[in-house]
Amino acid sequence: MRSHATLLSLLGLACLLGQTSSLAAQDSLSGSRPNIIFIFSDDHASHAISAYGSRVNKTPHIDRLASEGLLFRNNFCGNALCGPSRATILTGLHSHANGFMRNGNRFNGDQITFPKVLQKVGYQTALIGKWHLSSDPQGFDKWMVFPGQGNYYNPDFIVPDPEGKNGRTTKRVRIEGHATNLTTKLSLEWLDQRDEDRPFLLMCQHKAPHRNWQPAPEDLGLFNDRPIPEPETLFDDYKGRGPMAKAQEMSIANHMFLHYDLIVPPLDPSKLKGTDAVWLGQRKRMTPAQLLGWDKAFESENAAFLREDPQGKERVRWAYQRYMKNYLRCVNGVDRSVGELLAWLDERPDVKKNTIVIYSSDQGFYLGDHGWYDKRWMYEESLRMPLVMSWPGHLDAGREVKQLTQNIDFGPTFLDLAGAPALAAAHGRSLVPVMSKKTGTEPFRDAIYYHYYESQAVHMVPAMYGVRTDRYKLVRYYEPQWDTWEMFDLEEDPNEMNNIAENKDYAAIRSKLEQRLVELRQQYNDDTGNVGGGEFPLTSGIARVEREGKAYRMWSNAPGGYMLKLCEPKANVTLTTSMLSIAGKQRQNGFIIVSGLQGRGAMMRCGFEFARKRLVIMGPRWNKIVASDRFEWDGKSGIELTVNADFDKHEIVVVAAGRRITAPMPAAWTGMRQWGYGASNAETVFTAIKMQ
Repeated sequence: MRSHATLLSLLGLACLLGQTSSLAAQDSLSGSRPNIIFIFSDDHASHAISAYGSRVNKTPHIDRLASEGLLFRNNFCGNALCGPSRATILTGLHSHANGFMRNGNRFNGDQITFPKVLQKVGYQTALIGKWHLSSDPQGFDKWMVFPGQGNYYNPDFIVPDPEGKNGRTTKRVRIEGHATNLTTKLSLEWLDQRDEDRPFLLMCQHKAPHRNWQPAPEDLGLFNDRPIPEPETLFDDYKGRGPMAKAQEMSIANHMFLHYDLIVPPLDPSKLKGTDAVWLGQRKRMTPAQLLGWDKAFESENAAFLREDPQGKERVRWAYQRYMKNYLRCVNGVDRSVGELLAWLDERPDVKKNTIVIYSSDQGFYLGDHGWYDKRWMYEESLRMPLVMSWPGHLDAGREVKQLTQNIDFGPTFLDLAGAPALAAAHGRSLVPVMSKKTGTEPFRDAIYYHYYESQAVHMVPAMYGVRTDRYKLVRYYEPQWDTWEMFDLEEDPNEMNNIAENKDYAAIRSKLEQRLVELRQQYNDDTGNVGGGEFPLTSGIARVEREGKAYRMWSNAPGGYMLKLCEPKANVTLTTSMLSIAGKQRQNGFIIVSGLQGRGAMMRCGFEFARKRLVIMGPRWNKIVASDRFEWDGKSGIELTVNADFDKHEIVVVAAGRRITAPMPAAWTGMRQWGYGASNAETVFTAIKMQ
């Protein structure tokens, strides 16, 4: 295994903006001020790109970028989720430092980002398509973005509205068509309308191929002539991994929705519930012509499925084919978009000669690998990000970059190319040295760092952090309900089927990896992932817990974060704490959480919303307020909170500052089984809970 020498730190610089690195500054690419077309898709796995060796599809236009330029063989994300990856690229910072740690957070647009710096040095900037960061984009002369995930058919775009009423600065505009085609069309329109005398940055950001995989009309017939090859791990039993791998909720076999994901029409649409009910709203967005084409494309397959009703492995195989064909059809639309943008450049050779084109996606994705769809894990399929770039005459044609690179490097690279001041506090480094013909083979990074936070939410993938070198990977699952390590030798076990963390033959290597992980966490100043040392055996959405004397300082980076203790059933319990929320977080609140069920069952959140000055009871679904009362708070004092679970009256009583609110508890509760602390996107200090 190669040496694990400590990387030079990029933190702690005195000023916010510094100068580009001396190594990069010596390279002819630095400061060349090219136009930048950054094409960014969502959930496009590297192994669904033929330039990366795909067995399932062809991507000729993305392949063209690779054949005319560079293919980055070992490019990785730092947090395999849509929003966090985008925030990382904008800032050059890992998630804990830029504040966007999981989908549902709100990006602080006031922080420095690479588009803002490009604007300051004369670039015109545009963002078209998916944003997914909740706040309005900053640093762009032109922006049109989907709300949230956006819709595939006839999507809405959020656009600036300087003349908005009632203080609104944006409005929504619905445009007929398919999201991929429209994102491309609007990007091309901006290119035609730009100021031709200034360099530009275009961020063309696709929704596709994100779930729920609704291809454009012209792609619906693709792959009808052949089955998609199955991955060898489609029926993985997870025996060689930690218990987390089996506990997830992202398997094709058990967790895909028949109507929402697999688009099989229900026998009675009026009975659709939950996620499957979204199917109705998506169809309502379609025009009659779009609906006709859509239904015709799947009519015979759906009829055969309903008639044959496959079960067991055959049903999994059917679902895999339906999922993969629609996924790859969406990929085909993205590849076509790349081709249209390249064609625009081909028609304008004067622009093309000074334009670098980059294609990437926010993270990888499971294409039936390990029986899964989605991302999140630090396993290779979701950790890897595709990255190809072309700039004829400036980059070697057809060269592979094998050094370890990461999405923290994207922003620093764009600024280095533009000759702009660097993001001085960035965790990433400019890729210009490895892009160069002169310095492209020099060492760059010996290890990459990863930290995933979303935890016990969508898909039930636990929080983790880890380190990956050129050969080995070590992952720490730090929540007390898991509390384990995984380690893989990627040379001997590329599919990561056998955890060798406790293998004595690898003890010395594990020790070095643990030390390297400590160094990386120190280098990036990441103290998240410390959640109380197991004192609270069940945690979710908690980034950090610190003891302050007898108090707990808890940072929840999620809506509905909690840390709980388990107990034997107790009746008529009274819990008391004093709490104070720390200003500056997105929401300031704190809760005592009680539950009459163990595990992920119903919980009641009882507490105070400091920002709204409101006493609340939420539950049994956490986001449903069942009782509330407003009262004044001086903004400084702690709130003493008492929660009584009265099983005689079968109600929850909450008292604070002389106010009292009540709510019925779930009928199934027969005694208190779980209790603890909670918060939603807040940092809150609690005194130790007194139980009576």
